[in-house]
Amino acid sequence: MTSEASLWRAGQQIQTDVLLIDDSVSDLRVLMDMMNLKDLRISVALSGERGYQQAILLKPSLVLLDVRMPGMNGIATCKQFKAHPALRSIPVIFLTSANDLTERLDGFAAGAVDYIGKPYEVQEVLARVGVHLQRNLVEVKMDEQPTSDNFTEANMDVRLVVQTQQVLRQKLANPPSLERLALGMGTNRRRLNEAFQALCGQPVFGWFREERLRQANSQVRGTNKPFSELSDALGYSTPANFSKAFRHRFGCSPSEMRSQNQGAVEAELEPDSSLNGHSATAIAPGHESQALRPQGAAQVWR
Repeated sequence: MTSEASLWRAGQQIQTDVLLIDDSVSDLRVLMDMMNLKDLRISVALSGERGYQQAILLKPSLVLLDVRMPGMNGIATCKQFKAHPALRSIPVIFLTSANDLTERLDGFAAGAVDYIGKPYEVQEVLARVGVHLQRNLVEVKMDEQPTSDNFTEANMDVRLVVQTQQVLRQKLANPPSLERLALGMGTNRRRLNEAFQALCGQPVFGWFREERLRQANSQVRGTNKPFSELSDALGYSTPANFSKAFRHRFGCSPSEMRSQNQGAVEAELEPDSSLNGHSATAIAPGHESQALRPQGAAQVWR
């Protein structure tokens, strides 16, 4: 089995792993300390304008973005990310008050993939950052078509994980057991779980539960299908269980998210006054735009 560290290093092609955008120096320091626990390469910005420019230059793997900032706030900054061809695929996680439902809904409507509530809990921050970084890592490595010269054990693990993910996505409503799944992939349960843990930061069915909720999020926001239909298609026993799992993961009910998203789509038909007078500015030499590389070997999420 290829080591987790070698899998991580093999996928590190981008200079910055995480871009932190927050006007609070104290909050940035807390987040930087957390990122250092995983030896992540980070860059920081104290405003939405600076963060947007740094993202263009650095192409981070992930962005952590505060909602409440003076000038161009987090919602407006996220909209700029999603409007830029080179940035729209970068996942954005909003940093928001744990009790503010409106901020969470506005963030998802603007294109965020997740949120982290304040005050920060280190386990939650590292878990959510890890999930999205590892998803991006698998996608990057799948773009690297292996040749006879570089078809290594790491490539074999990537292929195993991706093929398993494809099977599970087709069977969201009725997934096979781990034993049967591993047998169908020509491997065993232990090796399959180890490959997922190394590349996705979770065992097989930890990834599956997260993927099912990601699909739920996408369909709640992007379709008008009844929630009972979505519940059945995604394998939940009842619509109530579906709603409970959705609220636990995203901090709001499916109906609240759909309502907010539909309102945001309608608002897009009108000029966005929040961007007036806040065009992005170039990065000036200074202390807030610094890429930090901690000492020591890079680690994967454990």
